[in-house]
Amino acid sequence: MSTEREAAETAEAQRILVVEDDAALRALLVEELQDAGYAAEAVGDAEQAWQRLQQEQEPALVISDLRLPGADAMALLAQVRQLPVAPGFIIITAFGTVSQAVAALKQGADDFLTKPVDLEHLLMSVRRVSETRRLRLELARYRALLGEADFHGMVGRSTPMQRLYAQIRQIARATGPVLIEGESGTGKELVARALHRESDRAGGPFVAVNCAAIPAELLESELFGHAAGAFSGAQKARRGLFLEASGGSLLLDEIGELPQAMQAKLLRVLQEQSLRPVGSNREERVDVRILAATQQ
Repeated sequence: MSTEREAAETAEAQRILVVEDDAALRALLVEELQDAGYAAEAVGDAEQAWQRLQQEQEPALVISDLRLPGADAMALLAQVRQLPVAPGFIIITAFGTVSQAVAALKQGADDFLTKPVDLEHLLMSVRRVSETRRLRLELARYRALLGEADFHGMVGRSTPMQRLYAQIRQIARATGPVLIEGESGTGKELVARALHRESDRAGGPFVAVNCAAIPAELLESELFGHAAGAFSGAQKARRGLFLEASGGSLLLDEIGELPQAMQAKLLRVLQEQSLRPVGSNREERVDVRILAATQQ
């Protein structure tokens, strides 16, 4: 009774994707897995499988025939291993050899089974692979709670968070401006800092400014700096935040609060990579990546 209960708990909420071009075997495998309590579905080739794996609720396990129309299971496995949270992967084949099994396991497959499929053996393998994956995810969550596995201050190992980390790593390698959207308190500045630290500019400064917190009449001076005597009280020249962030990244938080006139001046800086401090006749080159954030 205990073993049956554990098997049911393992099956609960586990989504399995069967990739098999033989329609009869495909239907049989789905039926057996559903009878065992799994949420099983099936596709006929690797291309359909990859499309399904990129959807929001991705499967926890893939069972794939080795030989498929188009790309084979080994190519699909290589794609799967690039996902932020890779599902388990079991390969089945009627043409299996020891060398193929070794190659599959080295590439990251969790098991390699031969046809004709022993359904009892398959279900045992599914339970084992599912449980191993569950334990790995549980360990990652515990480490995250203990602060042992965070991503630049962001804690979380769920699939949406893994997708976010992957997006940050990808976007960080680019050079253009980035707009970060989200409600207040969702961690937009954490995302901006992570983008900076993952980029080639990580060795440069990271400067953050809240555009909504600076009076409109002072904003230009804060961002671009000013020359001595540019206005009443400007006794000394001052470098603006753009120049302070040169060689690094500048976060313009609440960028939606910028006055229209300031937006036009900001556009010129982005286009020309140069600015003119308030009260100065001299253009200054600036090398800064703009990260902007808004809750609008």
